[in-house]
Amino acid sequence: MAKHNLIGIDAKKAEILSEKLNKLLADYQVFYMNVRGLHWNIRGEKFFEMHLKFEELYNNLLLKVDEVAERILTLGSVPLHTYTDYLKKSELKEARNIHKSHEAVQLIVDALQKIIRRERDLLQLSADASDEGTNALMSDYIREQEKMIWMYSAYLNTHA
Repeated sequence: MAKHNLIGIDAKKAEILSEKLNKLLADYQVFYMNVRGLHWNIRGEKFFEMHLKFEELYNNLLLKVDEVAERILTLGSVPLHTYTDYLKKSELKEARNIHKSHEAVQLIVDALQKIIRRERDLLQLSADASDEGTNALMSDYIREQEKMIWMYSAYLNTHA
């Protein structure tokens, strides 16, 4: 008979979900810092528009960082909490000295595409584990981020 965690999810499946959520957490932390850098360093004619848009995005990412870490705790594991660990686990790389809006927006689209792939994997795993909490979180994130990709891509298409 399978052992279950405190919220009734198979303990082994919860452990696998937590490992994958920690990778997502690492992606979000690296993405968050990259977007902070974009916010601080953007220049040019679209400065005011992009500066505000990047602030909106990093505030959104900060909420997700907290939600993902708390979900890991809810599953009975420990969230990563050092940048050393984040940089080891993240699929995203640090971005430095990006000043142009087109390059910044392309970085955002690329990051969102990678994150969505990870979230889709988590969506399937959480469905298999009957983990409605993680499943709902991933579903909400994917829906929101698909729209973000569409919007940021529309910006890229008008500024190519």
